[in-house]
Amino acid sequence: MKYFIIALFLGFSVMLTAQNTVSGTVTDSKNQPIKGVSIYASELHKGTATDESGKYIFTNLPNGNLKLTFTFIGFGIQNKTINSLQKENTLNVILEETIFQMDEVIVSTAFNKIQSQNVMKVEHESIKELQRKGTATLIEGLATIPGVSQVSTGTSIGKPVIRGLSGNRVLVYSQGVRMENQQFGDEHGLGLNDSGIESVEVIKGPASLLYGSDALGGVLYFNPEKFADANTFKANFSQKLFSNTLGSNSSLGLKTSTENWKFLARGSYNTHSDYTIPNGDRVTNTRYNETDFKTGIGYSDSKFSTVFRYNYNKLDLGIPENGIAEQSTSKKTGFPKQGVFNHLLSLNSIFYLKNSKFDVDLGYVANDRSEFTDSDVASLQMKLKTFNYDAKYHLPKIGKVESIVGIQGMHQNNTNSGEEFLIPDAAITDFGVFGTANYEWGSNVLQGGLRFDNRQITTQEHGTRGQVGYFKVIDKSYDSFNASLGYKTNLAEDLTLRLNVASGFRAPNLAELTSNGVHEGTNRYERGNSDLKTEQNVQTDVNLEYKNSHFEFFANGFYNHINNYIYTAPTGAVIDKNDVFDYIQNNAKLYGGEIGLHFHPHPLDWLHFETSFETVTGKKQSRSVGSDFLPLIPANNWNNTIRTEFKIKNWLEDGFATLNFSSTFNQNNVSGFETKSNGYTLVNLGFGGKVKLGKTAFEINLNGNNLLDKSYIAHLSRLKTDGIPNIGRNIVFGVNFNL
Repeated sequence: MKYFIIALFLGFSVMLTAQNTVSGTVTDSKNQPIKGVSIYASELHKGTATDESGKYIFTNLPNGNLKLTFTFIGFGIQNKTINSLQKENTLNVILEETIFQMDEVIVSTAFNKIQSQNVMKVEHESIKELQRKGTATLIEGLATIPGVSQVSTGTSIGKPVIRGLSGNRVLVYSQGVRMENQQFGDEHGLGLNDSGIESVEVIKGPASLLYGSDALGGVLYFNPEKFADANTFKANFSQKLFSNTLGSNSSLGLKTSTENWKFLARGSYNTHSDYTIPNGDRVTNTRYNETDFKTGIGYSDSKFSTVFRYNYNKLDLGIPENGIAEQSTSKKTGFPKQGVFNHLLSLNSIFYLKNSKFDVDLGYVANDRSEFTDSDVASLQMKLKTFNYDAKYHLPKIGKVESIVGIQGMHQNNTNSGEEFLIPDAAITDFGVFGTANYEWGSNVLQGGLRFDNRQITTQEHGTRGQVGYFKVIDKSYDSFNASLGYKTNLAEDLTLRLNVASGFRAPNLAELTSNGVHEGTNRYERGNSDLKTEQNVQTDVNLEYKNSHFEFFANGFYNHINNYIYTAPTGAVIDKNDVFDYIQNNAKLYGGEIGLHFHPHPLDWLHFETSFETVTGKKQSRSVGSDFLPLIPANNWNNTIRTEFKIKNWLEDGFATLNFSSTFNQNNVSGFETKSNGYTLVNLGFGGKVKLGKTAFEINLNGNNLLDKSYIAHLSRLKTDGIPNIGRNIVFGVNFNL
């Protein structure tokens, strides 16, 4: 089967003629060749590995510049750029032994620089590292990144929070496409599965220059799984088991590539029972099931590179409305429940010209969200269809100046087919045009840009005027100009300073403009406001980093001023036994940051100590009576980890053991309708590595989360008002086979 698939792809490419090539040898500091070094050209989605002699070769390469990344366990990452490729190019690389692996290529920013050259500080985490922490879901893993947290409903539903901003203020990208899945809803998570995702990049601040409306608070950018190296076939199977939810997570992937063609497919299935709290009770109907399928096919040669990907995700989620009631280990969801179906299609194409290139991303997202109250007939069903486009032209480099101009847009239709309406049928159209430039000299980088956006929102009338559930016609247009300016410099050889000022915006969403009824998951009557203005912010960021071979330190600070911040406020009225909340606006400010260090003492090369502290304060600039604090602001957190790395004879490689203490502080700065939260400390353990038994090799992970079975309620848990604790002790065992 393996040889048949490779032969099939070879049939498409035998007639292609190689043009530019790059070859070379990878050695260590003692001039010894290194076998198995991974070399990847991210723009071409093309990879290879060194042979027994440390040699590698790339063929069919385009004109212009080529960026290559060299990685191997135990050695520092090397990022190399070859300017103005010739017909034959030689690049020899020496890898230095090191324990830090931080200098990744950042895809989410305009010029795809490595982090050390990037003007913006972007958090980069591999999904493998997040999974080693034993978290049950993707959003739980993201919440371990400093500055990122989640608004959760049990273990199945989590919404990302970046420095105190969430919902439509945080934009999510997957496969290079803007995810649109009714993210305004409280009872709605990411709609993404970590299977088939390589890494995530987090922009903690306004990124409207690159992404338009809704990137006011930040961006989560998910990089998909890489294709196989050229002329190889790989199969992979992984299995995880969860003690608390009696859960299972299974994933199977296949991929193969020739010099020009590449293909992959991966399927996964998750199933979990109700989660258990420390006293042994289960929280009724927090069970859920998830099916996920991803596939992709790509082609690249010396003139052109294209990749088509497809992701299908099906979620069957129980909604916990009765707290701790009927006790069951069933994985079949009860009522009320939610069914979410998501289809994501993306096409990325790059056309290589003589001294420039044209980059086009097209995306289509079909989201079907249904809620079932007491039968399999949906009481609420919303279908959202979104078409995205993003076209960028990378102009020829002039001296040390790189520049990009582009257009970006979206057309979206929302339709309802259930009896219950949360928002009306509507159409939304976005259009934006932007330009940005990057000037680099010595260790200094200056980057800036300008952008104009327009959003059109048109809704249809529904219901009876003056009655619950009535939606009037809205025809609105919102414009915004935004800019960013950033500067990076090395104050000393190992000390980097970054300064950034950027503006962002967010047009009001349909729920904020039109709501007129009891909103799902909030148990309150919400009234929209069609006169809401666009949120507009300016954020200032400063980042200071020190890094040598045994010590790392970082300090991030930010101040974010938001004009016309939209939020809900109680009116004191009651309709149908539900408190009435109106959408109103006030200016607001958020400030805080993250600080941390990573210590790797010499000669104890196997020992690491990592610590980080994060804080954010959000306030309304209002003279109204009551609290001036913003809602849904995460509590301060102090995270400490001791990690060891080891090898046990010839049967365990890349071994690790971790002991983590995560301390969350009291949250007393609450909004008017929130309650204060007590602090808590969780203890987590982890162990794993690559096991070799003869010719069989596989990776194992064993984690104990909340090991002391601490009873606690997170401030951003939506079950907090019912006094329901978060998940108790959870033992997670995972195994990963390369077949």
